[in-house]
Amino acid sequence: MHFCTRDLLNGLLGLFFSAVLACNAFAWEPTKTVEFVVPAGTGGGADQMARVIQSIIAKNNLMKQSMVVVNKAGGAGAEGFLDVKGANGDPHKIIITLSNLFTTPLATGVPFNWRDLTPVQMMALDQFVLWVNAGKPYKTTKEFLAAAQAGKFKMAGTGSKQEDQIITVGIEKSSSAKFIYIPFRGGGDVAVQLVGNHADATVNNPIEAVAHWRGGKLRPLCVFDSKRMPYKEKVTDTQSWADIPTCKEQGLDFEYLMLRGIFMAPGVSAEQVKYYVDLMAKVRETKEWKEFIEKGAFNTTTLSGKEFADWVAKEEARHIVLMKSAGFISTAK
Repeated sequence: MHFCTRDLLNGLLGLFFSAVLACNAFAWEPTKTVEFVVPAGTGGGADQMARVIQSIIAKNNLMKQSMVVVNKAGGAGAEGFLDVKGANGDPHKIIITLSNLFTTPLATGVPFNWRDLTPVQMMALDQFVLWVNAGKPYKTTKEFLAAAQAGKFKMAGTGSKQEDQIITVGIEKSSSAKFIYIPFRGGGDVAVQLVGNHADATVNNPIEAVAHWRGGKLRPLCVFDSKRMPYKEKVTDTQSWADIPTCKEQGLDFEYLMLRGIFMAPGVSAEQVKYYVDLMAKVRETKEWKEFIEKGAFNTTTLSGKEFADWVAKEEARHIVLMKSAGFISTAK
């Protein structure tokens, strides 16, 4: 009986360890450095979020392998999208997307569609705020639009026929103002142009302009969302994000939010997608991420799986309407 019991225990232990090894064999994880592509310039919202994610993963040892952020901004982000599209089956390459996921192929005719990638995770939605130089006299959106109607103001923005210019056209269609739109490579450059009075306004994301607002260089007039931002901690001595009215409250009836999402190359496995979904869930639980989200006044909506893919499909349809209305659709074949 003693030997039978010992043999039985040994047999059960053998089965247990075999099961553990089998589970580990199916639990995929990166085996080399992961390349995190940013289809935009340095200093902008997508670049900042990618670098925060990378630093959180490294600081908290959330991944055994390293992650490197690579900016591929050429062709309004087409360089980055085509790079990941061409990496079929490569799970060591991910990309952070903004709304140029839709605008770039529509505006340029580049052979790319979001369906050429594998949706992983919506990390958040980014706000847009109408900013002016703090030295200017207008304190409200109505005052600013009245001044803009009197003469063509310069609107600095990231890229051409992308989010910033779509919003600029939306402002024009919702008011009598007309703008000379001046494109720059990234949101960081755009904010600097406004600080230097080389432009009359921008529609930068909060994270791209918050340091200049805190420093007394820029003034926010309104946010392009259906409701005010919920963050009530003071950014300046007198104002929080929650104190900024919606543009609709100010008589400017136009709304726009931007995707901050993670995609992978085509042809990757469900296990590989799940790894990054789980990884991003760990990132979102960290103190550093929550501080970043509040600092940048993000809309905290998150989605994955079919819900995320369905949201992206609806947003693509909305962008087709917006870009047709603005005359931004490419006629290239």
